[in-house]
Amino acid sequence: MSDLRTFRPGSTRIVAYAVGVLMVVLTAVIAFALPDEIYFTTSETVTLWLIILAVLALLHGVGRSFVRVTDEGVEVRNGYRRHNVAWADIKGFAMNSGAPWPTMVTKNDDRINLFAIQGSDRAYARQSLEYLRARMP
Repeated sequence: MSDLRTFRPGSTRIVAYAVGVLMVVLTAVIAFALPDEIYFTTSETVTLWLIILAVLALLHGVGRSFVRVTDEGVEVRNGYRRHNVAWADIKGFAMNSGAPWPTMVTKNDDRINLFAIQGSDRAYARQSLEYLRARMP
């Protein structure tokens, strides 16, 4: 049985979901705290909620990102987009100093960002990158 792993964002994931909850709570508190003389039209209210939903969808996309290592290759989900790359098609993994996340480079020179491994998670990011490089055939 192989040592297979799934990597997810650490502190970034916590921040994304905390900001989402805080945003909804603050919107509700402000809505109830406004005096009766201040009101919004239907179109203003709909616009506000559409913006809030768009931001929540973006934050959820960050939180649901992952990098899954299998015997066949690497599966990457960045937000709402998924990539499956076979080990035979992977040239390597790169992460420059100060980069926000590593990049998987394919043999045809495509670059796929690995959002689930955040550079801000320092030691976790280094260990994750070392693991990916060690799994290379």
